[in-house]
Amino acid sequence: MMRDEYLVECNIVDDDDDDDEEDYYVKKIQSSPPPPPRFSTPSLAHVEIRDPCGINKHLKVEFSDVLAEPASTHSYDRVWVYSGIAFESTRLWVYRCLTALCAVPLSCLCGCLFALLACMHIWCVMPCVQVWHTCLPCVRSLWMSVVNIFITPFCTSVARCCSGIYVTVTKE
Repeated sequence: MMRDEYLVECNIVDDDDDDDEEDYYVKKIQSSPPPPPRFSTPSLAHVEIRDPCGINKHLKVEFSDVLAEPASTHSYDRVWVYSGIAFESTRLWVYRCLTALCAVPLSCLCGCLFALLACMHIWCVMPCVQVWHTCLPCVRSLWMSVVNIFITPFCTSVARCCSGIYVTVTKE
């Protein structure tokens, strides 16, 4: 999605006035987009958008998504508030600890896996596909010869034998 700083607002006037192009003016134009954020000094906007494609939007779990009290039964208000605080802080800190332990090794494993997949695709799959496309006309002509020599005469003779058979359906 495009951020607001890249958008240009234009005031469009009806053509009935027949005025010059002065009626069409631009309210806001930026000469160049701001430079991208750097990793050494991340800006707050860069830190906030970590899932720009929305891959993990199903993982947005809140306390009310997991625990809820019906109207007929309520615990003490402070118990409910402290339970919510305990849930959110435990979820946050356990996630932080697990990512501190697992994020770098799993990132390395995922990087190796995708590098292996890319290498296999570039050096094995695509050459085989290109060889197949190159050899396909030869294989096709060979297959057509086999079909025309063996299968076509057999099917033709069976069709001639069966062409004399007539089936009539009557109700008795």
